[in-house]
Amino acid sequence: MSSSAGARADLRDLCDRAARGLVDGPPLPALVPPEPSAPTREAAVLVLFGVLDAVPATVPAPRVGHAPHDLDVLLQRRARGLRNHPGQISFPGGRLEPGDTSPAAAALREAAEETGLDPRGVEVLGTLPPIPLTVSRHVVTPVPAWWTTPSRVAAVDHAETLDVFRVPVADLLDPAHRANVAVRDGRLSVPAFVLGDDLVVWGFTAFVLDLVFDQVGWTVPWDRTRLVDRPR
Repeated sequence: MSSSAGARADLRDLCDRAARGLVDGPPLPALVPPEPSAPTREAAVLVLFGVLDAVPATVPAPRVGHAPHDLDVLLQRRARGLRNHPGQISFPGGRLEPGDTSPAAAALREAAEETGLDPRGVEVLGTLPPIPLTVSRHVVTPVPAWWTTPSRVAAVDHAETLDVFRVPVADLLDPAHRANVAVRDGRLSVPAFVLGDDLVVWGFTAFVLDLVFDQVGWTVPWDRTRLVDRPR
């Protein structure tokens, strides 16, 4: 099990390799047919890691592989009335706006607007390859970052975000919490992290987490044939 400093170095190395074109984005399936005439919009999400609080992971340390036991990632639950991905667990983020100088700037701005975090305490480590989402016609850039000085977070606008919370990475990596979710009438499955009946991370967010964990060597072998129902 590595230290928090080692985890930050792992993530920095991942971003450095991505900048050199050595990391491919996750193979997201086209859940809906793409519309050739429809414009795509740029967006970015903040994949924020760090030691967010003193609450330990719930799984025993030997089961989490090389990831630190006190490492967390910041997630939020989208409001159920949103047009795209309602009620899903997601990273903070959103569309690039005219004043944004980069995907990283957009991810920080959106995260501050959605969660109230202080961006001065966030160190951007780089970016991962942009990922097209046909269901919402966005191209999304994941922005890995390290929370050097954690600040208070909460859902700022409940019309967009129901709640904001930290999740121990060790709990995500626990093989007992890994599964696949059936989509497209059961003809396709996508990665998922099942932490409870009301806390299932799947879709785009799970794809990004799965990519990061695999690339930095934190993944613990799990039953890739396990299938769970898609959250309602």
